[in-house]
Amino acid sequence: MFKKTILAICTLFLLNIVVPTLETKALTFDELPIKQTSKQWSVQIGEAGKGKGLVKPEKGKFHTYSLDVNNIGKDVFSVEINMFRNEPHSTTKFSLFSCPEGHECNNDHYERSKSLAKQLNNEMPYHFSNFLLAEKATEMEVEIIWIQDKNGRPLKETFTFTTE
Repeated sequence: MFKKTILAICTLFLLNIVVPTLETKALTFDELPIKQTSKQWSVQIGEAGKGKGLVKPEKGKFHTYSLDVNNIGKDVFSVEINMFRNEPHSTTKFSLFSCPEGHECNNDHYERSKSLAKQLNNEMPYHFSNFLLAEKATEMEVEIIWIQDKNGRPLKETFTFTTE
């Protein structure tokens, strides 16, 4: 009787340790590229660029990927592209890139969004060759905010990539 009780307690203890680790999922893309589209945009996650000065994946910490965004709808006046990842057990999302070094994002934001729109309208995709994605992330969002014409309202679409 005593041995059965000890065995049952040990079994329950081990299950409490093993089961949560089995349920943990990381956002890894086994088959690349992965693509989502809408009437206006095409968003593709692909293999990260490799080369001098580009970050390499680090096992246990983060993966690296590339991003391509194409305008497949009407021409736009301005566009912004943002990327976020989740943090387990938090409602906060973390940006995957920030203001380019040497720029004041608040001051040249308007011109950069118009320039990006012109690029996308000319069928030249936005290409981000190498970004980091933490292994602990289970969701990644690509948020696109654009204005259709000079006097228009901002429009927004969010493309969500998950482990499911």
